[in-house]
Amino acid sequence: MDTSEILTDRSGSVGLIILNRSEEMNTFTQNFAEKLSSALIDFDDDEEIRVVIIKAEGKNFSAGISLDSFKDKDHREYREFLRMMDLHNHTIAKMKKPVIGAVKGYTLANGAGLAFACDLVIAAEDTKLGTTAINVGLICLGPAVPLNKIVGRRKTLEMVLTGDMMTAGEALALGLVNRVVPADELEDAAMELALKLAKKSPLAMEVGKRGIYALEDLSYHQGADLMTEYFANLCSTEDAEEGVAAFLEKRKPNWKMK
Repeated sequence: MDTSEILTDRSGSVGLIILNRSEEMNTFTQNFAEKLSSALIDFDDDEEIRVVIIKAEGKNFSAGISLDSFKDKDHREYREFLRMMDLHNHTIAKMKKPVIGAVKGYTLANGAGLAFACDLVIAAEDTKLGTTAINVGLICLGPAVPLNKIVGRRKTLEMVLTGDMMTAGEALALGLVNRVVPADELEDAAMELALKLAKKSPLAMEVGKRGIYALEDLSYHQGADLMTEYFANLCSTEDAEEGVAAFLEKRKPNWKMK
């Protein structure tokens, strides 16, 4: 049995990252967080991988940061520690490739933050999701960053300040997850979505992801102008010409990443 806190695998063009601290509810440690971001970066740099799935061993996705970590640190040490706990917020947003979270069971605090940071999320029906750190005298500020982008300030304040948990159905209604499936169908549903994305133009997906993230920091008109520029850049690539030609010729495209 592999005892590494983060496992990786691959299925064709899909990279798999497995959270592997199931006996500790996949809680974050320094090593766990470092290996998670390293695995994400490695798959983003791998030319054979088109899509990444993050899933978990055991019954739960992740219950947040291990509470044993909150002791014997000064301010500087806590700042560096929490920077690492929240590193996935930066890593996933900067990746060229889409990242799918396959969440289940308790998906709480920093575990919820990891789910919020993923580009797309498939949730099992048994998922319980919440920014629960307030219940132990802490606060979910790292998870609030992607959460606020999805649901806005008022709902973010409610979730972070109450620490209440919600069901997968409630998360779906808020746009926090893309799809809810029976627990025994979770991995198949995540893989089905990943394989669907893997057939698309990698360059088009990269441009699309970069553009949509960039929109969050721009005014309406600035965003419209930037999206025109991004689309023009994509249209001038060989893969864009190949995609159009393949459609008109009723054949599968041959992506060259050029």
